[in-house]
Amino acid sequence: MDLNLREKVALVTGGSRGLGRAVCLALAKEGAAVAINYCSRAVPAEQLVQQIETELDGRAISIAGDVSRLEDVQGIFSRTIQTFGKIDILINNAGIWPTAFVEDMTHQQWNNTLAVDLTGPFLMCREAVRRWRAEDQMGRIVNVVSPAAFRGSTTGHADYAASKAGLVALTISLAREMAPHGIYVNAVAPGMMETDMARDALDHSRQHYLNRIPLGRIADVAEVANVVTLLASNRASYVTGATLDVTGGMLMR
Repeated sequence: MDLNLREKVALVTGGSRGLGRAVCLALAKEGAAVAINYCSRAVPAEQLVQQIETELDGRAISIAGDVSRLEDVQGIFSRTIQTFGKIDILINNAGIWPTAFVEDMTHQQWNNTLAVDLTGPFLMCREAVRRWRAEDQMGRIVNVVSPAAFRGSTTGHADYAASKAGLVALTISLAREMAPHGIYVNAVAPGMMETDMARDALDHSRQHYLNRIPLGRIADVAEVANVVTLLASNRASYVTGATLDVTGGMLMR
């Protein structure tokens, strides 16, 4: 299926590794220009830019920035628009996943997780819709959440679960606000994926996670990226405010 993303410009936070990298590649394969945001590791982002340009004959740039900082968010948008002239799609993928049970969790860890995983998407969404509304432009936002938003965490990630539950609520609220203006806001809830962020958890508790997944396997990031890319396209023209379950049947919601 042609997703008609040629001539579109996508901004992907946390785009240099893991799911973000897979999303950037999927969007580029469909013809979209991609702005790859990263926070601290420039080399993987630059390597991805080169891959998109050489292997896919696509357009891409890398942009450093911390999504929890307002000035960085504004700079990320400005740099993307200076390069490509516009933004059509925002993918809020950047996130952190520290481990500590609530009784051991520090106030700083709690604040850091919510800053990146909830305040960051809020700042990015707000900047996007302000710019789109000022230009009377349509747009699409896809927020990456988690089944933990609905099930909580049993493995020491209550802060992450709380941030993702908040992001689901933000997705629904913003979708309601923006629907009259042609701005679509959806979310994808991936299950466990083979990523750097999940590597330690899978090394120590792979069977624990497999036992909860009806399909009986851990996801490849490309499988989730395909769903994100679909929601970023006009093929999802009657979907807004939704959270798509991409968990191998674990959530079934």
